[in-house]
Amino acid sequence: MLSVHSVPIADTFAEAFPMSVARAVVTAETIGWATIAGQIATGYAASVIGCDAEAGIERELAPEETPDGRPGVALLFFAFSRDGLQKAVFNRISQCVLTCPTTACFNGLTGDPGRELKIGGSLRYFGDGWQISKFLDGRRYWRVPTMDGEFLCEETFGSTKGVAGGNFLILGESQRAALTAAEAAVAAIRGMDGVITPFPGGVVRSGSKVGSKYQALRASTNDAWCPILRGSVASQVPEGVNAVYEIVIDGITLRGVEQATIAGIQAATRVPGIRGISAGNYGGKLGPFHIHLRKLLGLDGQTV
Repeated sequence: MLSVHSVPIADTFAEAFPMSVARAVVTAETIGWATIAGQIATGYAASVIGCDAEAGIERELAPEETPDGRPGVALLFFAFSRDGLQKAVFNRISQCVLTCPTTACFNGLTGDPGRELKIGGSLRYFGDGWQISKFLDGRRYWRVPTMDGEFLCEETFGSTKGVAGGNFLILGESQRAALTAAEAAVAAIRGMDGVITPFPGGVVRSGSKVGSKYQALRASTNDAWCPILRGSVASQVPEGVNAVYEIVIDGITLRGVEQATIAGIQAATRVPGIRGISAGNYGGKLGPFHIHLRKLLGLDGQTV
């Protein structure tokens, strides 16, 4: 049996795909206000099936890691195109970070030439002519007057091609076991550089498949992985499994997604009541990045 911590690992792969990605650094007078800004700015950003972006807090940043020496958070935003990313990042920073007390916002990514996002350069117009440009170390910033002082924002943010849709499935004998394992997986991934788990709390209950019997829907419930439908569909849920949760991982690099997958699986399989680990894919037709679980975990016939 090819397993991790005696939990069987399916001979399958996660199917991921390229997306444009940007990284923003949000600072504030306290880590509390920086976190609030980050949480609001990355809200309603679980899946590009129905959201303008997939987004999340990458990690907290100590004062020595930020451009202005204040506590902060790093945010990652993913969208299908650079134009879509420009719109999503600008809207979210202007509506959720500019409006939050004491915040400032900076580019956090050295992106590809010619793929810069105009963020502060567009947001400056909110200053109604009172905005001030500041050029420092080859980078331009905008100071926009606000009722508590000013909002400082970098003019352009870098963007590049990232990887979205990395995933694995946690098969539990009960909902409690599966959710406990999912929470452990997310905790292990949280704070890793360059990756996020964009769904609520990092956990997906509503795994989806491409298409639907209803023509208006682009995606619908992944019935093959719904335990309640076992016996009614071509189910992939083994006997004894009564709950399945998915962990979706987006990252700046494929290697980052792979490392997060390893950390998440290692944590999830330590929880009692987990009957297996699998992954979601569409036969290789959705994306070019195929993350084979057994190969990634170094399973060569040995239990680890």
